[in-house]
Amino acid sequence: MSPKAADPALRASSDDGPMYELIELFFFAYRDFVGDADRLLEAYGFGRAHHRVLYFVTRRPGLTIAELLEILRITKQSLNRVLRELVAKNFIETRAGALDRRRRQLYATVEGERLALRLAQVQTGRFAGALEALGDDGRQSAAAFLNAMIDPDTRASAPTPRVEAARRTVGARRP
Repeated sequence: MSPKAADPALRASSDDGPMYELIELFFFAYRDFVGDADRLLEAYGFGRAHHRVLYFVTRRPGLTIAELLEILRITKQSLNRVLRELVAKNFIETRAGALDRRRRQLYATVEGERLALRLAQVQTGRFAGALEALGDDGRQSAAAFLNAMIDPDTRASAPTPRVEAARRTVGARRP
């Protein structure tokens, strides 16, 4: 097998050079996408790490610290600092696990859910504007593209919209 056939990044290119245009567009799109949320987070003294933690804890109530570390791929030390601040400011609470009391489960407080919703609304606005410019199949194409960008080894663990909808319904009922 040739090196070009083995490497998906090389296979996807019509020539042998880097895809500078797409790389640059992706950098700028990401900068502006997270920048919208960054401005909102500043008022709370939070940064992007706080946003990511709050996002996943809100979307997956009862998430354990080990599961969150797996999702975020950060060190326990980095997570502990951010989590400590979110708990101290009453955006996240920890509870003993239902089956194993040593495994702490994470839940967003009402204040945490409110902030997570505001952040999601800001970012949804940016997505909506971009998708509108793409036309009828834009959302499906964008979702397929972003899904294809996820490492194949971890793609299976990325939730699908149907899984997320079911999780929200179940997660809405708190103990």
